[in-house]
Amino acid sequence: MKLRVSAVQYHLHTIHSFAEFAAQVAHYVRSAEEYEADFVLFPELFTTQLLSIGDESGKAQPIDKLPEYTEAYIALFQELAEQTGMHIIAGTHIIAEGGKLYNNAYLFYPDGRIGEQKKLHITPTEVKEWGMGAGDNLQVFDTDKGRIAILVCYDMEFPEIVRMAKAKGVDVIFCPSCTDDRHGFHRVRYTCHARTIENQVYVVTTGTVGSLPTVDFMRGNFGQAAVLTPNDIPFPPRGILAEGEMNGDMIITADLDLELLYEVRERGSVTTWRDRRTDLYTDWAE
Repeated sequence: MKLRVSAVQYHLHTIHSFAEFAAQVAHYVRSAEEYEADFVLFPELFTTQLLSIGDESGKAQPIDKLPEYTEAYIALFQELAEQTGMHIIAGTHIIAEGGKLYNNAYLFYPDGRIGEQKKLHITPTEVKEWGMGAGDNLQVFDTDKGRIAILVCYDMEFPEIVRMAKAKGVDVIFCPSCTDDRHGFHRVRYTCHARTIENQVYVVTTGTVGSLPTVDFMRGNFGQAAVLTPNDIPFPPRGILAEGEMNGDMIITADLDLELLYEVRERGSVTTWRDRRTDLYTDWAE
């Protein structure tokens, strides 16, 4: 089976209304539609752009105001997915549940269904500055193009959770990310590469670019989209099917062939998934 994926390097800049946000989102989605993508991925925390709209005095809003946009955010992406026939992984958006904030990823199906995955591993900044809570369940999502998972940024730095996803039948992992400097970017990028080798899966990742000068902890962004593969024949030697220009406002697109994954798992130069020592360590404990 083959599928086409697009990933958005979303340009953060100050806006003045939700309509401006919706127009920018629609631009990227329509671009992916023109490439006939099956999936389009947005970055982590890109909806923080909505905080730059400001309050009545023009001051940027704090993070706990972001859940007030959830209904409009869902309606926007649900409509775009239904109109275009694509699966849209709409990055992450901050929601409120039980008096706690969560960094929540959304999958919008073309038929109107919605999947959700809370970020499972929370960075020290998210805890200290935003009081963010952690999700406690790994979700896998069945689509007409195969089984996928969505693991958010820091999640990819923990090999156990990706191994669990692969053990549950996932072939493609989408990783929306948001990093503010080169160090954070390369931590996520290098671990995404490692996860493709360990589990013989595809990883599609992207991040925010640009700046929100008035929004705390979103003033700097360092990002690049990439479609990553295992490092084995018949894939590219560097394990990169496609990547964007660093910190550019753009979208990238690539075709994934699931049959190639199945082939290397059986007859690759290395067979890392088959050769894992489950007698020493388990994929997960029920």
